[in-house]
Amino acid sequence: MDDLRPSPAQIPHHLLSDPRFVHAVQTRDFTTVFAMAREHGISYYRIGETSGMKADRVSKVARGEATVTTLDAIERVADALRIPGALLGLAARPWEHSSPRPHPESDDGDDPMNRRQMLRGALAAGLTTTALTALTESRQPVDLALTADTSPADLSDLETAAEVYGYGYHGQPPTRVLADLASDFVSLRPLLDSPQSVATRIRVCRAAGQMSGMIAIVLHDLGARKEARKWFATASMAARESGDRQLHAWVLAREAMVPINYGAPRAAAHLAEQARQAAGNRPTAAATLAAAVAARAYALSHQPDRAREALTAADMLMERLDASARADTWLTHGEQKHHVHLSHALTALGDTPRAHESQQRALELSAPTSTMTRSLLAIDTAACFHHDGDTEQACQRAVAIMAALPDAYRTGLVHHRALDLYYSIPAQHREESAVRELHDVLAA
Repeated sequence: MDDLRPSPAQIPHHLLSDPRFVHAVQTRDFTTVFAMAREHGISYYRIGETSGMKADRVSKVARGEATVTTLDAIERVADALRIPGALLGLAARPWEHSSPRPHPESDDGDDPMNRRQMLRGALAAGLTTTALTALTESRQPVDLALTADTSPADLSDLETAAEVYGYGYHGQPPTRVLADLASDFVSLRPLLDSPQSVATRIRVCRAAGQMSGMIAIVLHDLGARKEARKWFATASMAARESGDRQLHAWVLAREAMVPINYGAPRAAAHLAEQARQAAGNRPTAAATLAAAVAARAYALSHQPDRAREALTAADMLMERLDASARADTWLTHGEQKHHVHLSHALTALGDTPRAHESQQRALELSAPTSTMTRSLLAIDTAACFHHDGDTEQACQRAVAIMAALPDAYRTGLVHHRALDLYYSIPAQHREESAVRELHDVLAA
């Protein structure tokens, strides 16, 4: 039976003489192969379409999060990208023996009479592979015209990328994640500039809102407050244009964490209440996050009754969240994230027994690579020791946390949270050796 797969996404010929690409092919390093193919104009969607792989899997392979190992899959990639079999340690592929086929976009391909004669000649022998390929090449330009304003292939790639970024740092330095996010965010510009259907415009704006919101999160974590607020403003505009109220609520709740963590809890409470209003009363990830952030803001601004009301609301919403909303990503609200927020709120309220419970549960659910989260929880624990009267133990723990941090994490949010602990210590105790040591570590 003839192969009815889409025509191949042939790589540019000059790549086959690029030493880096050739080495990647010979070693079957498909992370580099797919990434370089994309750099030369072949989208992940197109690679997946022609090789029988899902676009999100192609994206994961290109990011080093998945591999291509089975012989069948390797052969399909070779055929999809027209990589000669010998380079991959395979026998010559069937298409390597066929003669070059006239391309419908050759010099005379746009002449209706020549195109008609070419199709007649190809179809005279029946529905052969050559004939079906010629028909496909006649159809594809129209497909592209019809779908140009409705579902650009690159948009699927970018939506997949946004989902992958949502899983956080995974042990990577924040600056590297920021660079990758910003690079993919720029790819949205052509899609925003070109005319789109309403449905596609919504998708583009949603992806823009998610990506710019995550860029703001990383900037916030790095301590770049002003830049974070600018990116949150972009995310808010994109979310509003998308019409996705839950995304807008998520952006507002995440933005509220900037003033929470940098000394303006009343401003944070105002943003968090805006987020709660946008999210509504349904049990969604955004509504739960907004309530949890509001609890932190009220606790830090010495409004305990409002803080406890928000904590109760957050817990009730959390109990009703469905499984998809509980995933452990930046865009959802998993149990681990919930306890991280509770830890900070309860620590600020001085409810140390419950704070310790949330800290322990959050640590149990945090991956070993979650450096920033685990450090913030440890500082909350230190703050609880200070609240309960053991300031020396609190300072020793905070010093140990800061000393163990990789350089990429020693500024920004973790540093500021440790400063909060230091400034909560009464002035008459700041000459004690443990407190002085904490001061010196934070001033270094």
